[in-house]
Amino acid sequence: MTAALAELDRRALTELLLSCMKVPRWAQEVAAAGPYAEVGALLAQARASGTPLRPGELDAALADHPRIGERHTGQGRSARFSRAEQAASRSDDPELERRLAEGNRAYEERFGRVFLIRAAGRGRAEILAELDRRLALDEDEERRTAEQQLLEIALLRIAALFPEQPARSAAEATPTAPDDDARKDRR
Repeated sequence: MTAALAELDRRALTELLLSCMKVPRWAQEVAAAGPYAEVGALLAQARASGTPLRPGELDAALADHPRIGERHTGQGRSARFSRAEQAASRSDDPELERRLAEGNRAYEERFGRVFLIRAAGRGRAEILAELDRRLALDEDEERRTAEQQLLEIALLRIAALFPEQPARSAAEATPTAPDDDARKDRR
């Protein structure tokens, strides 16, 4: 049992959750379902409460995320999370960085919001390939994909807040990308 997690009151847990994903309804709903004896239960509830997001929640949450390739200029835990997530995928290839900047602009023109992807564990070339793929999606499918990425980021951040729990708990609760057949069925 994680004593720190189990001892958090609703207000403190809500504040921690907001640093993982700035969606007040989600953070309050997850905190209200506590207390949690272990992080796996917290992750499962966070996933359930964030699937799907409500209208407007994705756009509100994106206000706290910089473009891929840009540094979060804010302060606090959320900004620190963002800087660490993006640092691991940096590239020394100026051509790759240029193409990523162009892709960010094209995405924003097409969808009217910042391109969001779980950068942790991905290199710039992989991120660029995913950006190119997602530019071809329709608005509804891309919104669902962006929501899924936002939730994956939040779940990884929650797991990072409680590292004394086994890492497998976070992996079990992290949503997986729908396979190609599932994508086709939703069209």
